Amino acid sequence: MALWRTNGYAKTTVADICRAAGVSRALFYFYFPAKEDILFEVGVLSTLAAQKTVRAQLETDYEVEAVIGKALRSLERSMARNPRELIVETILQGYRYEHRILAGDKPNDIDADMFGELFTKAQADGKLAAHIDLPHLSRLAQMHVSEGVRHWAGGGFGDRSFAEVVTRDIAALIAGFNQLPA
Repeated sequence: MALWRTNGYAKTTVADICRAAGVSRALFYFYFPAKEDILFEVGVLSTLAAQKTVRAQLETDYEVEAVIGKALRSLERSMARNPRELIVETILQGYRYEHRILAGDKPNDIDADMFGELFTKAQADGKLAAHIDLPHLSRLAQMHVSEGVRHWAGGGFGDRSFAEVVTRDIAALIAGFNQLPA
């Protein structure tokens, strides 16, 4: 990350990464097919940190929107430490990785569901309607996060915070889903 922050993503080579990490290229390629795969792992770590925030909040008396807001503020703090071009590249790499999963080139062994646990508990606790398709809601919420990250990094939110905008968007999505079906 330090190399990418200093040199930019495109100009940082695998050789640069190996030199900075003190590892051989062979060891690098044993774990990662390309530098893009490291970037994807960084995105996964950010998602796991947000999931950890969600889990901690579920141990208390919680409100769904407040938990989402805290998880997204955690993610925003992580993003704020990096150049915006790197954040956009991370999101794009996530899309590429998902495409490779759909094409059968990669196993889908990464739990990138940031809100699934929250929504499951909220439904069990009566905070979300029983008729809601939770995997679908969670997938849509994650899409809001990914696109929100991309738009935030591109300056699309102006002076508004990522967490503020995307929490509000997901809350509106939940409110719509909570309505009884026609």
